Amino acid sequence: MKKLALLAAAAALAMSAGPAFAAKKQVVIVVKGLDNPFFEAINQGCQKWNSENKDSEYECFYTGPASTSDEAGEAQIVQDVLGKADTAAIAISPSNAKLIAQTLKVAAPSIPVMTLDADLSPDDASLRKTYLGTDNYLMGFKIGEYVKKGKPNGGTVCTIQGNPGADNILRRAQGFRDALSGQKGIAALAGEGGWTEVSGCPVFTNDDGAKGVQAMTDILAANPKLDAFGIMGGWPLFGAPQPYRDLVGPLKDRIASSDFVIGAADTIGAEVDIAKEGLVNALVGQRPFEMGYKAPSVMIDLIAGKKVEDPVFTGLDECTKDTVDTCIQR
Repeated sequence: MKKLALLAAAAALAMSAGPAFAAKKQVVIVVKGLDNPFFEAINQGCQKWNSENKDSEYECFYTGPASTSDEAGEAQIVQDVLGKADTAAIAISPSNAKLIAQTLKVAAPSIPVMTLDADLSPDDASLRKTYLGTDNYLMGFKIGEYVKKGKPNGGTVCTIQGNPGADNILRRAQGFRDALSGQKGIAALAGEGGWTEVSGCPVFTNDDGAKGVQAMTDILAANPKLDAFGIMGGWPLFGAPQPYRDLVGPLKDRIASSDFVIGAADTIGAEVDIAKEGLVNALVGQRPFEMGYKAPSVMIDLIAGKKVEDPVFTGLDECTKDTVDTCIQR
């Protein structure tokens, strides 16, 4: 009897405590893969929001497949998250835009859906409420401007890309080509603006740094007179920094004189140090921490039915060897 009385007292105490014992509703961020430091920066933003909003009824929950190459795994996680009763809203960085769109069509979620970092294709944009992240076309365009500034008369170029189904990377590549060609919508550079993409390019590396460096090695071996690389994600630099240094180090003098030009995306990990070392002409960086920090508030506004702009851009940071000490916004 004494034990029952104690249990009853404990239950009464829990009931009187009310919401403090209730599980929080989750605003969920699903990224392409947990193996990428870019997405870890998004997680840090998510956790910062949690630390500043401990009294909120919502909690930012970060998840994704173990590897950025696991497109099916990401789609399964999205499906699972949408099936949970405590999921109040979801922000997705689609590794494969079409696959995630199909997942959303089948799931037909009744909660707000937004995209983060990478968007759905324009044809599927109605499946989400807004996009929060980088203006990826502008990012690619700026990388192209730096390459064009270094080689104003044009030359041969190769783009290193990530996942062929990732909308954000495809938008960057389009912006890059448009900047070099001076035209809109060029599918492949074949002399426009003086620029030609070499055979075998673009190269898709599934966001793998080592594959990116190997692809650059192979392209340089096949095209010793190559003039430029446009790297649409920082994977070779932050994912395999020493192999990148080993490959590009012998080209340092050519990079310094803009005889050879490398423009790359992102400013994370070892990338800024690599820029200081003069092993890349320019970096155009995103703000992943800001994405992760802002996403919960945007999702909560969507839950409340408030008007949210579409898109919500988080800005860019442009870094060269001469500006790396001050180029990144904090």
